Amino acid sequence: MAIIAPSILAADFNNLGKDLEMVNQSEADWFHLDIMDGVFVPNISYGMPVVEAMAKLTKKPLDVHLMIVDPDRYLSVFKNLGAEIITVHFEACTHLHRTVWAIKELGVKAGVALNPHTPVSVLEDILVDLDLVLIMSVNPGFGGQKFIENTYQKIKKLKEMASQMNTQIIIEIDGGVGLQNASLLIEAGANALVAGSSVFGSDSPTKTIAELKAI
Repeated sequence: MAIIAPSILAADFNNLGKDLEMVNQSEADWFHLDIMDGVFVPNISYGMPVVEAMAKLTKKPLDVHLMIVDPDRYLSVFKNLGAEIITVHFEACTHLHRTVWAIKELGVKAGVALNPHTPVSVLEDILVDLDLVLIMSVNPGFGGQKFIENTYQKIKKLKEMASQMNTQIIIEIDGGVGLQNASLLIEAGANALVAGSSVFGSDSPTKTIAELKAI
């Protein structure tokens, strides 16, 4: 059964407390928080005060995805705000190994995200140190984008790499994920799905989460 992580970026910020409680009561496993700085990606999401407020209301692990330049500056900040998983971008880290170990030393799971144009082969020398790899299936920055079909091949290659190295990792997919492609993603080797618009844009978000979880 895959981990389901609703993306709070797609929630209704006029009723954020209500949406957070919906996820608390649902079959979802994690809260996925996209932190965007307007530099690494062409959008700004929410910062530390909002995450701090959300953390007081959430009853499930916070899966924090740092779409920011120089993420090292903020690792301990997000750990202290309640993050249980911190994912940084390969493309934003000059010294990726050092950053990954800085995350692990904080006592949280360490993840690395790859943009659509970045091949999974770049992780060959660090895969055994990772808890999670996040494959972006859209170009990061905005919700509601069209799913990039090459994602399936990237998942298969990554799963094969992990198998050859005899390492267990979480393969998480973010972007354009919904009931229309969840089974294909899981079949390819994904075991964590970030769902934003497909959950919060649904007539029954709780039911959609349950259906994703059942796949």
